[in-house]
Amino acid sequence: MKFSAWPTNDRTWDETLAVARWTESAGLHGFWYQDHLMPFRPDGTSDPGDALECFTVLTAVGALVPRVRLVSMVSPVTIHHPVLLAKRAITADHVSGGRVVLGLGAGWQENEHRAYGFELAAPGPRVDRFEEAIQVVRSLRDHERTTFEGTYYSLHDAPCAPKAVGSLPLLVGTGSPRMLRLTARFAEEWNTWGDPTEVARRTDLFLAACDAVHRDPATVHRSAQALVFIGDTTPEFMTGRSIAGSDQQLIEQLNRYVELGVDEFAIPDWNFGASPAERAEHYAHLHANVLPHVGS
Repeated sequence: MKFSAWPTNDRTWDETLAVARWTESAGLHGFWYQDHLMPFRPDGTSDPGDALECFTVLTAVGALVPRVRLVSMVSPVTIHHPVLLAKRAITADHVSGGRVVLGLGAGWQENEHRAYGFELAAPGPRVDRFEEAIQVVRSLRDHERTTFEGTYYSLHDAPCAPKAVGSLPLLVGTGSPRMLRLTARFAEEWNTWGDPTEVARRTDLFLAACDAVHRDPATVHRSAQALVFIGDTTPEFMTGRSIAGSDQQLIEQLNRYVELGVDEFAIPDWNFGASPAERAEHYAHLHANVLPHVGS
């Protein structure tokens, strides 16, 4: 299983670039970046905290850091028109020499939608919009011209040039049955949150979705993430979305993801301390004492 780093988007640009450069120098697989316009608040109110823009960051990292994959996690089609998403991702792919993964989602973060005036429909219509959007992006990626007539999007003999330098995989982050079926139909990668128990549950749903649409699950790159607490107990509010313990306990838990068929595990830095130095120390500790022993 490969590992990637995921700094949250409220870090300064200097720290963000430092994490990306460390990711490359440490031999990690990828650099992930969340596509949100403000920090999340569960009560739906707007948050004035810092939030750098995803594709600007990915493009800049692609220009300055030579090797790692660059993943948007994940771009909500409620906020981004699929044509603009395709063009942004392709442009970043050219800048980086073909290393971009376009993560797509149906949208969920209520406070950013409310504050900026983006519609966040009920789950059913939201997934309807997503189903159209991923088809539009895929067609623009794969074909010289796209004609599409749907409820939400209408394209007429639309070109999309240049094409991506790399394969520009489409990643969908989800755990719901209908979204999983769309992932199996249209995407090259599937991502989900969770500790090993939760990822096992969602993997069963993913395999059922692949079976329903006659997709070989081995053709889908699978990734997962959880908050990693070194030597601490998991906070109650993160139950099911984090792993915790000694180095050996973390190794054992990460090996469970390997057994579940997870190809890539991203490590968010969101709980790694209040300063850049603390966060860098946490990443360095995992790299030296935990990650080399996973899968061995």
